[in-house]
Amino acid sequence: MIILMLNSPIEEIKSRLGVVEVIQGYIKVHKAGANYRANCPFHSEKKPSFFISPARQIWHCFGCGLGGDIFKFVMQIEGVEFGDALRILAQKAGIELVKQDPKLKTERLRQLEICDLAALFFERQLEESEAGKKVKEYLLGRGVTEESIKKWRLGYSPSSWQGLSDFLVSKGYKREEVAKAGLALKSEKSGDYYDRFRGRIMFPVFNLSSQVVGFGGRIFGEQKRPDGQEEAKYINTPNTFLYDKSRILYGLNKAGIEIRKKDACIMVEGYMDAIMVSQAGFENVVATSGTALTDHHLRIIKRYSENLLSSFDMDIAGNSATKRGIDLAQALGFNIKVVVIPQEKDPADLILKNPKIWEQSLNNAKTIHDFYLENALSKFDKNTIEGKKGISGTLLPVIKRIPNKIEQDLWIQSLANTLNVKEENILEELGKVKSEQTERPADDIVEKEALKESSRKDMLEEYLLALLVACPQGINLIGADDLKIFSSHFTEIIDYIKKSSQGDNSPPEALKEKINYISLRADLIKEELGLETDKELKCCLKEIKKLGIKDKMEEINRQMKQAEDQNDSEKTRKLKEEFDLCSKSRQELEAA
Repeated sequence: MIILMLNSPIEEIKSRLGVVEVIQGYIKVHKAGANYRANCPFHSEKKPSFFISPARQIWHCFGCGLGGDIFKFVMQIEGVEFGDALRILAQKAGIELVKQDPKLKTERLRQLEICDLAALFFERQLEESEAGKKVKEYLLGRGVTEESIKKWRLGYSPSSWQGLSDFLVSKGYKREEVAKAGLALKSEKSGDYYDRFRGRIMFPVFNLSSQVVGFGGRIFGEQKRPDGQEEAKYINTPNTFLYDKSRILYGLNKAGIEIRKKDACIMVEGYMDAIMVSQAGFENVVATSGTALTDHHLRIIKRYSENLLSSFDMDIAGNSATKRGIDLAQALGFNIKVVVIPQEKDPADLILKNPKIWEQSLNNAKTIHDFYLENALSKFDKNTIEGKKGISGTLLPVIKRIPNKIEQDLWIQSLANTLNVKEENILEELGKVKSEQTERPADDIVEKEALKESSRKDMLEEYLLALLVACPQGINLIGADDLKIFSSHFTEIIDYIKKSSQGDNSPPEALKEKINYISLRADLIKEELGLETDKELKCCLKEIKKLGIKDKMEEINRQMKQAEDQNDSEKTRKLKEEFDLCSKSRQELEAA
């Protein structure tokens, strides 16, 4: 571990961590010439528009407009401030930040400290308290090994009302902060705080950086709420500043690399299922944290793989949360298989009884098509009219959601053959099925804000700048008069390109981010256009000049109307001559 003072960490971290290394820790990337390419993790897209430049140590998505260095990437994908991104990357780089600016000790950091201390408290209770030892015996009896208990940081929350809260207060945290972290509740009657988790087996939930952000708790023994009612079997941390169950997948911090390596994600329903499946050697496993599968979960998984192995309890005829989650995955283009295991068993129990049966179930996982079809055939008689209607009524909404038309066509053929009817009839009935709008996150702000349209001139200016970086000699095509039609921002970058061609490669700080983006775009242009870059540059410059003349003609036209309204014939005449000159210039450009 290298110890580093906080006054110079950024460049040191950048020197130790490459942009490709950091980003491929979160998403799948592919080599594309001198650069790397990926599907953008920040907005939905089918064609990859997310590029990474190892030479420039930057990334940029040409679809949603986001981009920057490794710090910007971690801030975006982890949803954290700069100080937290700094700590995450310092940890990855093996650098210890020992001199910390108090301003960087954010509310988020204090909550992370509270959650980590809570996990340590629960771990100690499991090992040292009498009740905890009984819990450990229970876990070992369920097949969880000592190694897994330590790996997943399993613990026990004592049945006392304020055991954890008192411990955290002794460490300098306020009871209000403990409640804010989701670990305590405030009594409406007395106003006192009491622990949320009491007498429970504790499962810490981690973010992608393996930091504890929440907990799941399974009841152990009989517990009563303050109102005398029975406690729920399972409770989870509520949504907090750190923890959002609709966005966090239990175990993904440990499973991400294996999911990418095996190009498949095993999805189970419970904490114990995830632990036991991982322990059995299938480490590419994740679980939802006390909620249904959401759009956010699926987007996260898709960064790693588009192949999903679901071990959820499936009910295709009902309107269960599981079915809605799988339907959403299907609509998002996942390749889904269903792991069918013996009834009244979950993966954890099955692995405890016979790990081989679990492995066989996984290897024999059914495609979603086969699973749905077999399920429908088990409920309806395909040889009767009513049965055919029941089967088609179950499967047609499923087929409607398939985004890939080739795959959809194969399902239609299969259903037609199964029911012994014409494909045209299936297609006709399919047309009557209403398309269900896939759930979209209400706060998908990144995509919406980043896709604001630029004017055509701005877009052409930006493209021309990239072409000029790719083909610096093209700058000689721009005369002094031409510069008048460009924005001041454009001319500043033109000055930098001129200096760069003379050996001065350090851009002004204010323009650094923009120039990095333009330079990456220039690299891609050179790869795509090659010798045609010069020709493209001339065409782009021509279009900008035409737009500049058009704008000028519109302004002259406006002034002529004013002069005519004021009966100023001399001014009208001069403006007319100027308008004609512009028109002639435009015609010459068109002919060139």
